[in-house]
Amino acid sequence: MNNGRGPVDYKISRGSKDSTLVEFKLASNSKLKQNLAKQVEVYKSANQTNKPIKVILYFTDSELEKLLKALKELELSQGKELILIDARATNKPSGSNAK
Repeated sequence: MNNGRGPVDYKISRGSKDSTLVEFKLASNSKLKQNLAKQVEVYKSANQTNKPIKVILYFTDSELEKLLKALKELELSQGKELILIDARATNKPSGSNAK
C-alpha cells in the first residue's frame, strides 16, 4: 500500500471503515527506534485508521537487547499491537528434526 508517504508493508481491511496496518521491522535496523516512534503514526494518518500492528524480528541476543532498550525508552510493550518474533536459530530445534 503506497498512498504518498511511502509503502506500508500490509493493509488488511474489511471495507474502508475497518482497516489494520501491519508494519514489519528488523531489530537490526539502524533507525528502529525512530521508526517505532513515528513511522506507523504517519501511515495511520495517511490511511485514516487507528489500528496498527508492528512486528519486529530479531535474530541475535544483541538485537533483542537493543530492541528491548528502544521499547523501554519509548514506553512501548509487547501486546496485540506490538509483536516480537524470536528468529534466533540457537533456541529451537529444526523443524526437520521434529519427532
